[in-house]
Order: sequence, then C-alpha cells, then structure tokens
Amino acid sequence: MIEKLKERWNVRNGWDVLVILIVFACTGFSVLYAKRGLFYLIGLTPESPAWLRWTINILIILPLYQVILLAWGWIWGKFDFFWEFEKRMFARIGSIFKRKNTAK
Repeated sequence: MIEKLKERWNVRNGWDVLVILIVFACTGFSVLYAKRGLFYLIGLTPESPAWLRWTINILIILPLYQVILLAWGWIWGKFDFFWEFEKRMFARIGSIFKRKNTAK
C-alpha cells in the first residue's frame, strides 16, 4: 500500500507518505472542531434544517478545509506537495463545470 501511495503521490520514501497521511488526519480533526465551533456560534444544531447545514458546509467549511490543509502542510514541511494537490483538485472540479463545445 505504501508503494502505491508513493507512486500515486510521486514522493521519495515511506516517511513522506506517513507525513502526508498525518497532515490529512490533522486537517480532518481541525476542521471537525472548527465546524463544531462555527455551528455553535451561529446557532446551528442537529435539529436545524439539513439544507442550511449543507449550505454552510459547502460555502464555509469546504474552503476552510483547503486553508487548514495548506497550513498543516506548511507546519509539516509539505506545503509544496499540498499546494500542487489543491491545484490539481480545483482543476478537476473546474473541468466538471466547463462546457464542452460539441457543436462545430
């Protein structure tokens, strides 16, 4: 599994893979706590409308995740990796919304 991740992420060794996995874990926990705090501050509860909770997640929590991911990547010395990772991810998301010109 480590070898597959090394190849997929184009990193040199198992230590790099471990650091990348740690950064993803730290980001996940950080966003979880940030989300709880944000929801508490604005008064959202599990009983709040699902559409409202999902809207907040998409508009605020998703971008916050990206920022926190870069911050943890910088702390662990992998900022360049995560910067490229995010650029690739946003390029994929952008390609979904681009219309393909099929009529010529």
